[in-house]
Amino acid sequence: MFTKKRITPKSKLDLLRSVPLFAGCTDKELSFIDRLVDEVEFHPDEALTTEGSIGRECFIVLDGEAAVLAGGVEVATVGPGSLVGEMAILEHQPRSATVVARTPLRVLALDTRGLLSLVVQERVAAKLLRDLSFRLRAATALAVTRAS
Repeated sequence: MFTKKRITPKSKLDLLRSVPLFAGCTDKELSFIDRLVDEVEFHPDEALTTEGSIGRECFIVLDGEAAVLAGGVEVATVGPGSLVGEMAILEHQPRSATVVARTPLRVLALDTRGLLSLVVQERVAAKLLRDLSFRLRAATALAVTRAS
């Protein structure tokens, strides 16, 4: 299982400020976000999520790289700034993919309550929607390519 790591308040705000999803947030908003997230580390080959399981948390990649597998087939690679695992929380459905660390991976973990608290923040919600839209377009393009 993953290991939680505590960091100092000042460095935590700087860390949050560096995450594209939180870019442009005020110090007050970042302090709110700080209370919602935990820094977590995964080792190579360790799974963040498992396809078909119930989602209880999602992750924002800070450092490292992970593979996204659906039906045992790699469909994407994620790295710093990527959000994974949120769909299962938002839809209340089983996980649609397995995400496995390729390298040592450092992430911010958000539980269900934290994610739902986060999406009511206008700046973050808009970026989250753009990210989901981008990923849907990429998945659609991949499906069309495979069907051809």
